[in-house]
Amino acid sequence: MDTHTIITAEDLAEARTDFRSERANVVAKNAVTSVGLRKAARVPEGVAANPLTFDVEVAQGDRCDQKRSGRCWMFASLNTMRFRTIKKYNLKTFELSQAYPLFFDKLEKSNWFLENVIDTADEPLHGRLVSYLLQDPIGDGGQWDMFRALVRKYGVVPKEAMPETACSENTAELDSYLTRYLRASAKRLRDSRARGGSEEGLRQLKAEAMTNVYRLLVTCLGEPPESFSVRLRDKDDKLALSGTFTPQEFFSEAVGMELDDYVSLISAPTEDKPFGHTYTVSRLGNVVEAGGVRYLNLEPSELKRVAIAQLKDGLPVWFGCDVAQSYLSSEGIMDTAALDVDGLLGFRVEAGFDKASRLDYGESLMTHAMVLEGVDLDDAGKPTLWKVENSWGKDHGRDGFDTMSDAWFDEYVYQVVVDKRYLSEEERRTYETEEPRVLEPWDPMGSLALLH
Repeated sequence: MDTHTIITAEDLAEARTDFRSERANVVAKNAVTSVGLRKAARVPEGVAANPLTFDVEVAQGDRCDQKRSGRCWMFASLNTMRFRTIKKYNLKTFELSQAYPLFFDKLEKSNWFLENVIDTADEPLHGRLVSYLLQDPIGDGGQWDMFRALVRKYGVVPKEAMPETACSENTAELDSYLTRYLRASAKRLRDSRARGGSEEGLRQLKAEAMTNVYRLLVTCLGEPPESFSVRLRDKDDKLALSGTFTPQEFFSEAVGMELDDYVSLISAPTEDKPFGHTYTVSRLGNVVEAGGVRYLNLEPSELKRVAIAQLKDGLPVWFGCDVAQSYLSSEGIMDTAALDVDGLLGFRVEAGFDKASRLDYGESLMTHAMVLEGVDLDDAGKPTLWKVENSWGKDHGRDGFDTMSDAWFDEYVYQVVVDKRYLSEEERRTYETEEPRVLEPWDPMGSLALLH
């Protein structure tokens, strides 16, 4: 066998000699084997550049905790909504139910999945498309457009009206059994089509499956309320809101957010996605009648501009990012200067890609959604540091908050959601009128924020 194709004893001997010849390698080995890569690569001067003072800041209620679930996109969306309720009624804190949208997201995703199964029943089972659809039919993850569809259809409720359950706080069992049932339902649908079953027969099978999906969800999460009573007291203990509401009425009265005014902007500098155009992702969504997602792709500087404008108007900003990159989780710091893995190892690891190539080669995509609640600006009005509300509880980071350097924003923020009034006239016209270019279902811009 050609020795160039295998690892030989001589190769190993040379590698050992090379490693031991450098003092830095030995020091790095001792440090990393004791505390781990990130702790050993931590740069104290970079950490020190992340204070908790901000020129622009919005005040929020107590920190929320998604526990062992992938509902970050829901928590981020609800945090932008509850902010309005807290402000409107002068509340000390307030929380909207996260179990309520979880229920309907699972229900709608199940329906979406089964519709896709019927639509692709003649596609090869082991082809890329069907394999992709079967991979994760009802995972916890999602995007803003999907959450907007849920709220538009089902409204919102206070946390007390539908509290957390063991299965909402830790979704692993629910997801596992619901996924298994849906895959079995997919098999029944495909087998029926293969036997020449009628459209009516397929629809009957799907209806039976959805009845069982509802039963499973109620068993795990409880039954969503059709109406509920509310009594909210302000910071002075005065009654601020009282009455009985449906979920849609409560959203209209207590949140009052114009959902259709908020648009998703992405920043993906890959060759196949020129800036200044709109995009959608094939077969990505949850509520069938709402359709899929719609993005406008812009330079990172534009995402920052509109985010700052919305923060200056006193409103938080939903955003999606690849949070695991250059992240000191225990300290709540996202900063490319706070970690020097390449310096520790002595060769290029983090610097091996630019943003576009990270997306193209599967190294990065959106994994987590959070909320921008503040920004620090330099003398020229340019951002230097961002304040981030996470959904990992008050004991995470710094009382539940993270900080994000502006350089980290450039590299790892992929999406923000803002009121379209902050767009330029040309950007708004493009978003509203251009026919979106359709991306493949597995495109990185179709990733769902779901990090626990």
